[in-house]
Amino acid sequence: MPGMVAFGRRWGIASDDLVFPGSFEMLIRVLWWIGTLILYTYHKGHFGCQGGGVLHSYLVGLLIILGFIVFSLGAIVYVSAQGTITNPGPRRSLTALVYLRALLYLPELGWACLGAVWVSDDSQGCDPATVGAVIAAVVFSWIILLFTALGVVFVFDPMGSPHARPASMEPLGVRDLESSEGSQFLSTAHSVAVKVWESRLRLLCCCLPHDDSHRAAFSNIAQLVSGFFSDTDLVPSDIAAGLALLHQEQDKKEQSRDPDIIATHSPQDLESELEKAAHCMQFAAAAYGWPMYIYSNPLTGPCRLSKDCCKSRESEYDIVGGDHLGCHFSSILHSTGLHYRDFIHVSFHNQIYEIPFFVALDHKREAVLVAVRGTLSLRDVLTDLSAECENLPLEGVIGACYAHKGICQAAGYIYKKLVNDGILNQAFSIAPEYKLVITGHSLGGGTAALLAVMLKNSFPTLKCYAFSPPGGLVSKALADYTKDFVISVVLGKDLVPRLSLPNMEDLKRRILKIVSNCNKPKYRILLQGCWYELFGGEPDDFPTEMDNRREEELSQPLLGEESLIIRHSSSYQSLASDDSPAHTATHLPLFLPGRVLHITEEGPSRRSCFSRVRYRADWSSEMSFRSVLISPRMLTDHMPDVVLRALLSLTTERPFSLCPSMAAHNQHNPI
Repeated sequence: MPGMVAFGRRWGIASDDLVFPGSFEMLIRVLWWIGTLILYTYHKGHFGCQGGGVLHSYLVGLLIILGFIVFSLGAIVYVSAQGTITNPGPRRSLTALVYLRALLYLPELGWACLGAVWVSDDSQGCDPATVGAVIAAVVFSWIILLFTALGVVFVFDPMGSPHARPASMEPLGVRDLESSEGSQFLSTAHSVAVKVWESRLRLLCCCLPHDDSHRAAFSNIAQLVSGFFSDTDLVPSDIAAGLALLHQEQDKKEQSRDPDIIATHSPQDLESELEKAAHCMQFAAAAYGWPMYIYSNPLTGPCRLSKDCCKSRESEYDIVGGDHLGCHFSSILHSTGLHYRDFIHVSFHNQIYEIPFFVALDHKREAVLVAVRGTLSLRDVLTDLSAECENLPLEGVIGACYAHKGICQAAGYIYKKLVNDGILNQAFSIAPEYKLVITGHSLGGGTAALLAVMLKNSFPTLKCYAFSPPGGLVSKALADYTKDFVISVVLGKDLVPRLSLPNMEDLKRRILKIVSNCNKPKYRILLQGCWYELFGGEPDDFPTEMDNRREEELSQPLLGEESLIIRHSSSYQSLASDDSPAHTATHLPLFLPGRVLHITEEGPSRRSCFSRVRYRADWSSEMSFRSVLISPRMLTDHMPDVVLRALLSLTTERPFSLCPSMAAHNQHNPI
């Protein structure tokens, strides 16, 4: 629902967000009140020490103040738990209770000062235990006041002016936002949102140089993010509740859905590509350098690298750039099993749109291998977030050719290094009969795919293995063009291969739909959602939609403070059924590159740490990744070490243990 309006502005929390923090504070206050009562009872009639009268007044006043605070918190928790996300009517009195609770901070502040004065000036001769208890109470008072101030800062919304939306509360279909007044409002609101997001990005990236390229990236990302959130009035807890509901709804549908679209290829082709992919994934994971090596080998990794790091090897490491201590290159040597002489070029230079990579001779596969590193720095995150489309024209390709802007520029940077600096010429002068293979994971996988597109005409036999690449990467024409030389490998419900602007718009639309049609209070949704994520259960145990609500009613606007939409947009239009003609995309569609090799777990999705995981692999289609799937494994399935273990499990015919320390048993694993 919209953010709560209090003290003349709209905040980043809703009126039903105070159940959990209010309950926690009320528990603390009740325990504090009981402790104070025990202290007062213990000293009743024994306040004869110096300053005893002040101590008596302090304890009595503290009991009264804490009693009022506990009462106000109980009322806040009770009222905040009423109604539903889109029905704030039963919570109308919450603002007055918040004002009352804020008013009680004044006497609490005064009593904290009184306690501090008594401890510093009038506590001589009193029981040391009593003095210690009062000191603890005073310190605790100041801690709570400090955390309250931090909480206010945390929920402060820079765009939270209650005048930021039109005063008219008419239905959106009636209100004319195309008028000059409406257009001026939307333009002003969007400009403010862009400036706020630019400020947030600069603050987050304060350690980065604010040159022209970074400022341009901040501006582009701010435009994208502010535009994505500008047409909704959801607070973060609404999104969390929507994701919890969507996960259960998706699990219900998954039990009865039709199989995904499967591309037709021979089993021999699949087995061969799996072996090549498992081999290339070792190089893609090695490109992350020492952080990934130590993460994958927490016990032995530091000892091995400590022997090689910080050694003076200037003459030996002349091919390595940006690795001042030598730890990155040492980890690559350990991970790949290659020797120094097998590397042509290693670069750990990292800026926005410029990501690390290395070129090596893979004698086992007779290939010149280019491995591109995935996201590992704040600069890489900025490259990821530059998700606008950029033209990538190619001769002989029918259809529009465009790609992810940030990744396209990163691929262009590596292309210039490989071609203009003669790195590939040097490699093929050493091994002219070798083939070119390009690989990478995540951001590196997307960059590798676009780099393969740029080099295809010069190296017709090249192959690319892109592991967990971003879903919003290339246009449909480019996706079809790359099917002959690019293979994308996706594990399970990995989030990143399903990330694209259209997919995120679809996710926002589904969150709006399921939240606006939910008949349960938010605190119950979050509690049951946490239980479901941690301990599982049947999704049917948690009904999410109102029984008597007709589908066509979802397209009607929610009036007044119940509205989740603050302006007319595709997300609002598509609150109707998924097949509604009003459901139109606001961003150009982008897809995974090449053929898609999808690896999934067999058996139940929830299993203990000590159970064995058996995988299967199938050729899939880029169309199967047009929707974000909510799952506890949506992030872990993206980790490079998990992808590598899954591929090795498939190729070595061993099931993978969720506990890496356990030895795997030899069993047949179907492909």
